Amino acid sequence: QVQLVESGGGLVQAGGSLRLSCAASGQTFSNYGMAWFRQAPGKERLFVASINMSSGNTYYAASAKGRFTISRDNAVNTVHLQMNNLISEDTAVYYCAAGKSALRDFDYWGQGTQVTVSS
Repeated sequence: QVQLVESGGGLVQAGGSLRLSCAASGQTFSNYGMAWFRQAPGKERLFVASINMSSGNTYYAASAKGRFTISRDNAVNTVHLQMNNLISEDTAVYYCAAGKSALRDFDYWGQGTQVTVSS
């Protein structure tokens, strides 16, 4: 059974940093794409960043580019999202997702981790 478990969320002041992690289990994800999405209260879930676990190619939403970095550790089926210079608009539940493409059709989702940025 595939499971994605996020960790690393919390409360941080504006300008601070957080590092989210997503541990995947149940199968090997070395040929998958893994991604981070976020959903703010009352808003739709939005793409943040993704990575091709095989090639290491990365993709970012405009809001994340320059501040967030996605990385992978294939040895332990884990993806990280380093978030720097956080702003209040980054407050959301962050979800990890996995699929056969790094850009669409994500089949597996985690339960989410809350990130709150105080101004």
